[in-house]
Amino acid sequence: MERTFRLRILATDKPFYEGDCLSLTVPTLDGDYGILAGHSNMIAAVVPGVLRGEFPGRPPQTAAVSNGLVKVENNEVLVLVDTAERPEEIDINRAKRAEAHAREALMQKKSIQEYHLAQATLARELNRLRVKRRYTR
Repeated sequence: MERTFRLRILATDKPFYEGDCLSLTVPTLDGDYGILAGHSNMIAAVVPGVLRGEFPGRPPQTAAVSNGLVKVENNEVLVLVDTAERPEEIDINRAKRAEAHAREALMQKKSIQEYHLAQATLARELNRLRVKRRYTR
């Protein structure tokens, strides 16, 4: 029997997934981080990128995620992110418009806070576009 762990992925706007998981790969500041059943306890920052999971009786799944954190404790994994979207949920035209808007905001040299917000928005939108193009069948 395959060993699983309990996984909860929560985005700010919705619960994204809750159930058993065989393996999970999360984008972190130090690169992609793999998690299997029995993983040691840890907490890490999540960065915009591709989250990949393998689940019992289902094909592998991918999602575009934004900033957040991942916590592993006692064979339970909690992923808290601002956004999580499956490739088929991403509206490519909306993502392109948001990318263009973020690039424009970066060039306007506003306050440092607005600059960092524009940087984060640009990273999220570029990630969404990359996931949509790579993982949509």
